[in-house]
Amino acid sequence: MPANLHLFSSPGERDLDDIVDACRPYVEGKEEPTIAYLPLASLYAERWLEMTEDAFKGLAELKTINTELMTPKAIESIIRDAQVVYVPGGNTFLLNHRLHASGVMPFLQKRIQAGLPYVGFSAGAILCGPNILTSKDLNAVSTAFFKGLNAIPFNVSPHYPLDGYGQSVKDDWLADYHFFHDNPVIIMCDGAYVKTEKGKTTLVRGEAYVLRKDSEKERLEEGQQIAL
Repeated sequence: MPANLHLFSSPGERDLDDIVDACRPYVEGKEEPTIAYLPLASLYAERWLEMTEDAFKGLAELKTINTELMTPKAIESIIRDAQVVYVPGGNTFLLNHRLHASGVMPFLQKRIQAGLPYVGFSAGAILCGPNILTSKDLNAVSTAFFKGLNAIPFNVSPHYPLDGYGQSVKDDWLADYHFFHDNPVIIMCDGAYVKTEKGKTTLVRGEAYVLRKDSEKERLEEGQQIAL
């Protein structure tokens, strides 16, 4: 079964409104639905826990995963029973390091590639590509793990500037990626929403582009399927 992904550059104009709306179809009306919450990109995840729990109140139970305090077996049990996996933003290198170092990454990858709905923004969106090398975060954790979930054949680059100068700077930076890698990059401005369903990746709304090796970036139209 192909991956079922809902990827955002930012979580919404109001607190997590886009995230909650993306999760809603998978949990609404279900008996005791749960969401596997992986705030692993942050060193201070507890700051956002109450706000996140409030956002999902009455819709689903949020089950928070902590790779330092939980066993892989306990983490896998939460993911196995969840209707949705939600991975918020933060430092992509920290997120990926925690998943790989804990030994949970292969199980999560298998579940996502088997079709478990996945909702993520910023670092959570970058994680879905073949690797996380298009993250502009600081690799402060000194991770040696760079492989992502490989749930889509594209890399993801969120928070694309709206101004021309900012775009040209990031375009030059992303061009360096294609010196070493051939796969395309989906570039997302804040507010953009990209969905992968039944093997097709589509820009649902917002401003986004696709950058292919040795090509100029292509602006995507809303509803447009993104082809390799």
